[in-house]
Amino acid sequence: MAARLLESKSHLVPGKLKVSELFFEVPKDHLKPAGGTIQLFARSITRHEKPVTVLSEEEQLKTQQKPWFVYLQGGPGFSCAPPQNHPLTNTVLDKGYQMLYLDQRGTGLSNPITSATLAEQGDVHRQADYLKLFRADSIVKDCEAIRKTLTKDYPAELKKWSLFGQSFGGFCILTYLSKYPHGLREAFATGGLAPIGKSPEEVYKATYRKVVERNKAYYQKYPEDVDAVHGLAYHIRGKAGLPLPSGGVLTVRGFLTLGRNFGMHGGLDIVHNLVLRMKSDLAQFKFVTRPTLSALESALSFDDNVLYAVLHEAIYCENEASNWAAEHVGKSLKEFSWLAGSPQSALAVREAPLFFSGEMIYPFMFDIFPELEKLAPVADVLAKYNGWPELYDQWQLARNEVPLYAATFVDDMYVDFGLAQDTAKLVKNCKQFITNGMYHDAVKSKTDDVMKQLFALRDDSID
Repeated sequence: MAARLLESKSHLVPGKLKVSELFFEVPKDHLKPAGGTIQLFARSITRHEKPVTVLSEEEQLKTQQKPWFVYLQGGPGFSCAPPQNHPLTNTVLDKGYQMLYLDQRGTGLSNPITSATLAEQGDVHRQADYLKLFRADSIVKDCEAIRKTLTKDYPAELKKWSLFGQSFGGFCILTYLSKYPHGLREAFATGGLAPIGKSPEEVYKATYRKVVERNKAYYQKYPEDVDAVHGLAYHIRGKAGLPLPSGGVLTVRGFLTLGRNFGMHGGLDIVHNLVLRMKSDLAQFKFVTRPTLSALESALSFDDNVLYAVLHEAIYCENEASNWAAEHVGKSLKEFSWLAGSPQSALAVREAPLFFSGEMIYPFMFDIFPELEKLAPVADVLAKYNGWPELYDQWQLARNEVPLYAATFVDDMYVDFGLAQDTAKLVKNCKQFITNGMYHDAVKSKTDDVMKQLFALRDDSID
């Protein structure tokens, strides 16, 4: 089924780029197309070149019909940056493609999920049923519907498109290769080889190990923060939490989720800067100032991206419930014993650093941030749901004919390297660029380096 194009408006942006803003209508549930629709948003982008001579309509059409290169953002629950601000745009356009940045359903301008928009669905069970339609299986069906619409008048050789997935976007690619390989010419992924066939608990047991390593790296780089973090935890507990500008409360456990930054380039420094600001505020004023609290809230809260928090564990589920797997696994590890209660005072445990958690989502997050608090009941329903359909077809992946070029990071804190290698063995025609010199966000932080390697995998032959 093709998507219905509702609106298309084009304009020029600096850098000789032409951006078209596209709104589509697709079924809310592709398996039940009569059950209502949702709206999706995407931006297409091409080079704007003023022709020397006036072209006929047919000639103009031919110049516009370049192969499509579609970008899927990481997440789940995050939208795409404007194309002129995205580091991939010029690199991909220089390769002769036209690009499509799609806000996946529930994000950006694509039927965004908030507590208010979700409440329109009805009670908590209706909300949960609605959110079940926002995983990778629905996202790739959206993509296929849009592909059919955009390439309707294209020649046969241009009807397939290329796909690029960062992180969760790469997970979506593996679902696409499982379900609709006929729609793809080639696929690229960075930090996106999903842990196929692994339970949520297996995933978190692996990723916690890397989080421990990154904590050790943090305290080795900033040894003064061992005492500083303990002191801040003691202060926060003594105040029974710090009120945040939006109305949330910074608890000790909330503070210790700052480690989700550790897996990014410069992530250790981001956390240190926040710790330093808090420590400096307390030394000067005996309280944490509003600018610092705002910075903390920006680094910690998912109130503007609730889909990430609500569906994060569900992206690993096939015919099983997650049952708050990250919390369950974390509580079994001595480094994260604070998940079972507040840390002791700084003096009592000064010899042992307090370890920060990674990207894990915990039930207590739905108690300390205002928007998430409204979604606590539906999040719990989804955590207990065991009817999640399969996302991957291992039989199909073993016979895959679509080239997949993957950048895989040895020190990836979010997508475990060992599990990624297990997945790579399952997918025929998967070539990897493997490095211990980049982190998960290399597509943003080291764009030229990682894209050079990915296109080398595509263009170079080792035989």
